[in-house]
Amino acid sequence: MFYALQLERHYTKEQILEAYFTLAPYGGNVEGANAAAMVWCGKECVDLTPREAVALAVIPQSPSTRQPRRNGDNPSLARAQFRLWRRLSEADGRRVDPLDAEFSIRAHERVPRGVPHLARRVLTEHPNSERVVTTIDSRRQGEIEQAINDYVARHRELGITNACALLVHAPTREVRAYVGSAEFLGAEIHGQVDGVTARRSPGSALKPFVYALAVDRGLIHGRTLVRDARRSFGDYNPENFDRGFVGPIAAADALYASRNIPAVSLAAQLGDHEFYDFLKRCGIRLPEDSEHYGLSLPLGGGEVSMEEMGQLYAMLATDGRPLPLRFSGDEAKGEAIEPVLSPAACFVVRDMLRPREYDLLADDPEVHWKTGTSHGFRDGWAAAVYGDYVLIVWVGNFDGKGNPAFVARESAGPLLFEMLGMMRLPTPPDTPPMGVKRLNLCAVSGALPGKHCSHIEQGWFLPGVSPIEPCTVHREVLIDVATGRRVMDDDGTHELRREVFEFWPSDMLELFRLAGLPRRQPPEMASTGASLLAADRSHAPLIVSPQQSVVYSVDGRDGGRKRVPLRVDASPGVSKVFWFVDDRFVGASAPEDVCFWQADPGEWVVQVVDDLGRSNSTQVTVESVPR
Repeated sequence: MFYALQLERHYTKEQILEAYFTLAPYGGNVEGANAAAMVWCGKECVDLTPREAVALAVIPQSPSTRQPRRNGDNPSLARAQFRLWRRLSEADGRRVDPLDAEFSIRAHERVPRGVPHLARRVLTEHPNSERVVTTIDSRRQGEIEQAINDYVARHRELGITNACALLVHAPTREVRAYVGSAEFLGAEIHGQVDGVTARRSPGSALKPFVYALAVDRGLIHGRTLVRDARRSFGDYNPENFDRGFVGPIAAADALYASRNIPAVSLAAQLGDHEFYDFLKRCGIRLPEDSEHYGLSLPLGGGEVSMEEMGQLYAMLATDGRPLPLRFSGDEAKGEAIEPVLSPAACFVVRDMLRPREYDLLADDPEVHWKTGTSHGFRDGWAAAVYGDYVLIVWVGNFDGKGNPAFVARESAGPLLFEMLGMMRLPTPPDTPPMGVKRLNLCAVSGALPGKHCSHIEQGWFLPGVSPIEPCTVHREVLIDVATGRRVMDDDGTHELRREVFEFWPSDMLELFRLAGLPRRQPPEMASTGASLLAADRSHAPLIVSPQQSVVYSVDGRDGGRKRVPLRVDASPGVSKVFWFVDDRFVGASAPEDVCFWQADPGEWVVQVVDDLGRSNSTQVTVESVPR
């Protein structure tokens, strides 16, 4: 009585009744009338029948004995509800049917627990809202949950026990499916952890945005040749996933095949902080400064959440604006946010991510997709733009343990395509935006085709932005039939034949050779005065090493001398270069080979001359450092 009077003093009748309906126990761990209606009857309070309402009303007086049972009736609940029903009926003057004594609700077959991770999140973000309408499509949610359950069941013996997925309608940024783990109540997989908000290494899944920035900055278009070869960036020495190199490769193929070196090279060309600043402008939370990540960001050097990944790919799928994802109808759309990528660059990169004919996994030509595997095989990611939708899939362990089965192309990729096949999403045509044009390109060089380019393909580029020039690789030459050497012109004194060859710079030829793809080179030039006079002086060899800006040091341990490598970038068609230091001949080599010079302390002029008489020089300083 004292507590009752105390409650009456501090709260109104309405507040006390509201607290009762919110906190009263209804058996098991169910609290509140609305929760009881959902759990025991599978409906909300407003949809209960009078008999169901009466049955629920008597449970709080003895919740342990009157809790509805899943199998069979509960006699204790039936007797209690009949007593209340009879009292109410007699008070209203209604006849009581003896059969009413047999009425008893049974526990609903399945406790409603739709989108549990998002439900918990929405409840936390809207604590004072009585009702929140989410953007979830229950059909898509069920299809994705089913796909994850089936996939995990089939691959459990490989150690694949958990997966997450996010489906976004890109034009509106509305989240249509939200699966935070394979099993919400799975304690062994930490199923109540929300994998959509957990931060993990994305592996190579961020590479498309490096390429999009490079397209917007005019560094590449889809068919631009980039170099996949061993490179060092200061003390950072990235490697490809397969530890090998493929040499010169089209930018689109380098992105689709997820080659690491070209992506890091493009990030370096953009600038030390450009990609970091881009991600920050997109709302990606990177707690450290740009120096901490360096050039590792395109390869998964930072951590992102699935929500952030969905936001990035939704931006790539539309107009380049980094809008936040929307989970309920009352969230702001944020139309005022400025684009960080042009729609044209987004379209070009989407085209670069189209499946290739040789790819047996990606058998749908309408998908644009990318995978990412984190270091140590801890996370497998797959992201797809499919029509107006973006689908993000993650496979891994919440405890961070690695597993070779988590290679994205073998885990997250197949799961992604199973989901797409199950959902059958609409695929409107991907219409090219303003500022992008399709034209014929040389299939070998990626440049505008000349009359000697025999293999032509089409590609997209940004007029006035993308680097585009006529192909200089394919050239027709005159060959002396008697000697097999090239000549510059037909003077009528020799029998000549015309033939088309590829003229690659020496460094590119070396990349082809290292990749096991040697190119057929043109024959050597005839050593005639006319040939030397006709040589193009504008293509003199470029000295790569030694560098004029570097001071080379020697000490006693080097025997007083410094072994300096001599490297050159020669123009196509050069077969030999000659090295001189001051007036002293050092040696000769093929343009792609390295010649070494034993340097003494002092100021030196290093000169290189190619076999067409073109030369270049640089001044080098070698100084002695005392012990």
